[in-house]
Amino acid sequence: MSQQLIESVEAAQLKTDLPTVNVGDTVDVHCRIIEGDKERVQVFTGVVIATKGRGIAKTITVRRIVANEGVERVFPVHSPRVAQIEVKRQGHVRRAKLHYLRQRVGKARRLRDKRRGLQTETPSN
Repeated sequence: MSQQLIESVEAAQLKTDLPTVNVGDTVDVHCRIIEGDKERVQVFTGVVIATKGRGIAKTITVRRIVANEGVERVFPVHSPRVAQIEVKRQGHVRRAKLHYLRQRVGKARRLRDKRRGLQTETPSN
């Protein structure tokens, strides 16, 4: 009975308007920032290098470069602090976690785009 109660409470708090976010995607995370009595939305743009958890506990780790320093933030996907998530670009990756991007510099940091160069498969009739 307690498991059903927990699931019902979690289901009420899950967001339904989220896009499908995969590892390697470049995303804009609109995060609500509260400063004193003011609230504003700040956009954090970066590459998703890891996903973790499921359900209400699902988190994504987003990495970006600011002033030649790597900045990573972990966002709880279903948090009320996360206003919106937009997928800007889908990257083609062959790993579940992209922690190797931490050691990459410059153009070696780029990921191949899913839209380009992957149309080698032809549909068979």
